[in-house]
Amino acid sequence: MNYLDEARIAFVHLRERKRQTVLTALGVAVGSAMLVTTISVARGSSSNVIAKVIDTVPHVLISAERVVPLIPENLVSRQGRVAMVTKNINLDEQEVIKNYAEVVESIRPVEELRSISPFVLSKLLARNKTRFTPCVARGVVPHLEADIAGLQKNLIEKNSLEELAYTPNGILVGDLLAKKLNAGYRDKIVLVTKNSEEFPVMIVGRFSSGFNAKDEREAYVNLALAQRMEGIASNSVTGIGLRTAYVDRAAETAAKVQKLSGYKSESWDETNRNVIEFYNRNAVITLVLVGFVFIVAGLGVSSVMTTVILQKVKDIAILRSMGMQAGSITRIFMLEGFMIGVLGVVIGSPMGHVICHFVDAIRFEASTAGVLKSDKINIVEQPEAHLIVIAFGILIAVLSSWSPARKATRYLPVRILRGEVGA
Repeated sequence: MNYLDEARIAFVHLRERKRQTVLTALGVAVGSAMLVTTISVARGSSSNVIAKVIDTVPHVLISAERVVPLIPENLVSRQGRVAMVTKNINLDEQEVIKNYAEVVESIRPVEELRSISPFVLSKLLARNKTRFTPCVARGVVPHLEADIAGLQKNLIEKNSLEELAYTPNGILVGDLLAKKLNAGYRDKIVLVTKNSEEFPVMIVGRFSSGFNAKDEREAYVNLALAQRMEGIASNSVTGIGLRTAYVDRAAETAAKVQKLSGYKSESWDETNRNVIEFYNRNAVITLVLVGFVFIVAGLGVSSVMTTVILQKVKDIAILRSMGMQAGSITRIFMLEGFMIGVLGVVIGSPMGHVICHFVDAIRFEASTAGVLKSDKINIVEQPEAHLIVIAFGILIAVLSSWSPARKATRYLPVRILRGEVGA
């Protein structure tokens, strides 16, 4: 008996039980559709987070932590005498990059750099009459910061950066921070430092990045004002943000910058590793949970195969008596599982595509409850997802039919014909 004959017998078995076959195939189809949708939603969620991170943070961040320590010229004299230096650290003093202009010049030879923006971070308390909320003010040079973290395109008032540049006491706030303070354009608020110093500022604009944590806590002021609030010299900053030509090679650029500057430099994916890993981990957990739908579908295939075998024990005995090998019997029933799997994924894959299209078209009111502000469920549907689901669905169906198929070959023809086995 050749493979074509085995396939023909398997098809006849399934055709005789159309209802069972269709219902079992629908179980595989539902599993396939759900897995396609879940993979697309998981990829869409991760892609959305990565896109937001790339748009709202510097591609490379230079911090004030030195990786190459400064060595005074007179530490070791020509006569071989060594000067012992005791490190005197003030714990309240903020780490800064001194003479940042020199650091900027030292990294300019890196060809892939497109924008360089020094900044000063200041943790403050923002006050508007009786409303208080903590915030982080980033002191920047407005025209340098415009392209670093997509700030220009996130502005609600489009000329806010230009207004900030000519307003020494101006401040650009996140839209959620403005709502917390109940403050609007041209309103005056007060920034209170950790030393209880008060700095009156005027709101010259708002921005909305889509990251709720950023929009409700961050603000931008002029670099000189931030330096005064932190009590640091005018030639010092707490960090330098860089934008590169190649986002996917930011880690390589960070290594070059660190080597040239002597300060610790991190790429965007290193700086935001926790956020990215959180979303990727959740996506994997969701995929595993939805994958159990396939396991349930596989149990359905196994149940149908067991029923068919019990009803076909006499046919099996006759075929074995005529000399059919045990391997052929096994292949017949595994081919039935294969056919059910193929039918299921042929229905399930297009069904998954339709569900993805439907979910992608849904719009709802943007919420600020989560990490990201969004009015839709992001879907990234790729052909690879369908191929993976098709292969996995067929594999589960075939593997689920293997145990019943092996069981069919263990029956002795003599016992079956005597009526000792079977329905």
